[in-house]
Amino acid sequence: MPRVLELINELAIFEKEPDAVEVTLKDLENDGFGAHPKFTCFVVEINNEVEGIALVYPRYSTWKGEVIHLEDLIVSESCRGFGLGTILLDEVVKYAKSLNVKRVSWEVLDWNEPAIKFYESKGAKIMRDWDVVQLDEEAIDNYLKNL
Repeated sequence: MPRVLELINELAIFEKEPDAVEVTLKDLENDGFGAHPKFTCFVVEINNEVEGIALVYPRYSTWKGEVIHLEDLIVSESCRGFGLGTILLDEVVKYAKSLNVKRVSWEVLDWNEPAIKFYESKGAKIMRDWDVVQLDEEAIDNYLKNL
């Protein structure tokens, strides 16, 4: 998991949010490998070094039922273009099928054209008419103050 955290931080830098990562190594270890794992993490290695990850977790769709969410698919910058993203996505899709879920869903930044092209080439539908909505920790606190 130390390497997974490094890749998460690498992604944050790529996405222009270098200080946004709050998750710790202990969080990843406890949440991924504790009594009730909150996520599944696929890794791909080159020369015994983790160079890519795909982290998924269960969700529930009111329209479809059980689905999984692909939180992040990350390939180290130095290893892009060698098919590691395909290997990871293949494993996620096989995992989804083994769970008999109705959908795999995830987000992609609208400016990340290489990722968008990659996902479209795999048959994914980019739903550009939907916006991501979030309340961060501060917004949750402010919301509750106003109740």
